Amino acid sequence: MKQTSYCSNTKYIDSSTGYVPAARKTGTTVVGIVYKDGVILGADTRETVENEVVNKCCNKIHYLTSNIYCCAAGTSADADKTSELISSKLELHQMDTDQCQTRVVTACTMFKRRLYRYQGYISASVIIGGCDLKGPHVYQVNQHGSTAKLPYTTMGSGSLAAMSIFETDWMENMSEIEALNLVKRATLTGVFNDLGSGSSVDTCIIRTDGTVTMDRSEMENNKVLPFRDLITRSERLIIKNGTTSVLRSVFVAHRNSTLDDVIITNVDN
Repeated sequence: MKQTSYCSNTKYIDSSTGYVPAARKTGTTVVGIVYKDGVILGADTRETVENEVVNKCCNKIHYLTSNIYCCAAGTSADADKTSELISSKLELHQMDTDQCQTRVVTACTMFKRRLYRYQGYISASVIIGGCDLKGPHVYQVNQHGSTAKLPYTTMGSGSLAAMSIFETDWMENMSEIEALNLVKRATLTGVFNDLGSGSSVDTCIIRTDGTVTMDRSEMENNKVLPFRDLITRSERLIIKNGTTSVLRSVFVAHRNSTLDDVIITNVDN
């Protein structure tokens, strides 16, 4: 049996080879933004295992309460079950405190305590968005439990590309249409610059008046025809009809089938 030494975060390193387990790529682009009258969350719908696409219509935006939603990057099972657990705890908390509306910071606190407890072994990085009595809020909760309250944020393997759009065009007191278009652009930028993100774009609009609009497959991408039309090809690469001569053409009509062509086999009981 090989001897192993343990690190402070309980991950082991083989003493003979010095092997350290590599971190896995999240393969996701999720974004969140605060605008004048609420919060908008956006996510791609591609689910991957290593280098294979296993699901083109994965739902990465999860329900927590009627006024709070979240989108997660990481392992699908961890993100789904952790969101379900926090949603159940928030409902119990609302019943216990007799509040008409759950605070967004309460959801953030429950998430970060859960993730910090497992020191990164729950592979879920979460963006929480919602509106309460204090207004619209967006929180970022990292895999190890660290949090930040931000006007806009991105997570996942396509987050850097998406963040470049937010940092360029985000403004305070944006209208809903402007914020929605910005979320779509940021998510699509992450999709086009990251192989782990793709398929369509889901959006969730949470307004301060209590209404929520969830749109699945809000925008279809990967339509390559407009990009191909922009490419000017040489005429030498375009094969015209008649370039290859036809030496002989023969047409054989299909014979009509009759009952004589049907073979009936008796089956003994």
